[in-house]
Amino acid sequence: MRFIGNKEKLVEWIYDELKFTNLKGGLFFDFFSGTTNVGKHFKKKGYQIISSDLLYTSYVLQKAYIENNEEPKFSGILKDIEEPLNLFPSSELEMVLNYLDGLEPKKGFIYENYTPEGTVHLDAPRMFFTSENGKKIDAIRIQINEWFKDNLISEQEYFILIACLIETVPFYANISGVYAAFHKKWDPRAIKPLKLRPIEIISNDKKNLVFNTNSIELIKNFDYDIIYLDPPYNSRQYAPNYHLLETISKYDSPEIRGVAGLRDYSKQKSTFCVKSKALEELEYIVSQANFKYLVLSYNCEGIMKTDDILNVLKKYGELSFKEYKYLRYKSNNNGDSNKKKFINEQLFILKKLVS
Repeated sequence: MRFIGNKEKLVEWIYDELKFTNLKGGLFFDFFSGTTNVGKHFKKKGYQIISSDLLYTSYVLQKAYIENNEEPKFSGILKDIEEPLNLFPSSELEMVLNYLDGLEPKKGFIYENYTPEGTVHLDAPRMFFTSENGKKIDAIRIQINEWFKDNLISEQEYFILIACLIETVPFYANISGVYAAFHKKWDPRAIKPLKLRPIEIISNDKKNLVFNTNSIELIKNFDYDIIYLDPPYNSRQYAPNYHLLETISKYDSPEIRGVAGLRDYSKQKSTFCVKSKALEELEYIVSQANFKYLVLSYNCEGIMKTDDILNVLKKYGELSFKEYKYLRYKSNNNGDSNKKKFINEQLFILKKLVS
């Protein structure tokens, strides 16, 4: 998924840097879960995962990837689904996705508010999705909700299906990377007919717990082996950037405003986006949480300065500091790609003193 700060390309490096702890299968707290890429990686490595995020989209992904440990069977609906003839047999999940792909398109909330045909009355019709893909998203979400309402799919199956849609949508959205704005001309990917993609089902046979809340509320609830922090590093809040995924995830027909059709995100703001409060929030977490190791992944251009972070963390134990150079996202080069092709990811690893 296209997501600011996505650690998909860095997670193996992060894991390697933590091997010195000799922890195997401990309790890992993914504090800012986001796309769940870090949580998924450590789940595969045998850790029990606790994860949380303010975004409901992240919660959907957490339920599907982190909490769930079983292949979905869809026993309540498969009897009514006919699988087209294939050379190879499909999994139950693929059979359901094929059925959803073949639904008759419907004019619902996404079509009516985020396609040019549905918003033709606006001064600037919204071009997030083609009209056909908007109607297809609506048909899929309406069907998933009906199945769940009628108790034909389980809660886990419900979240797995929504997660498949959420993982699919970015490949057909007419955007540069975030949903705060749409292109005025169609991206070649956006005009292709939407086809659902199955997600990976991961099992580690542990009771992994996921939350849709401010992670601050969870810091004293468990004794963590590792707390992993990957906070926002600038003043731009995540919720408005991913408002459309939130709406597809919830499918709650919210009141929207502005050119981009933003939903209200007043209760989804992170203190780490506020320069005057971010460092204070970090120190509160470090001082109050119960953990053996705390890992902070941060951007070298973040609003918290490196020396300030080091000064806070070193008060609480043994501290190591690593950097990893990687190619920056094109949408994050401030128009200066010739001079700013690379950026450093910073990794602060704190071993907390035992009091």
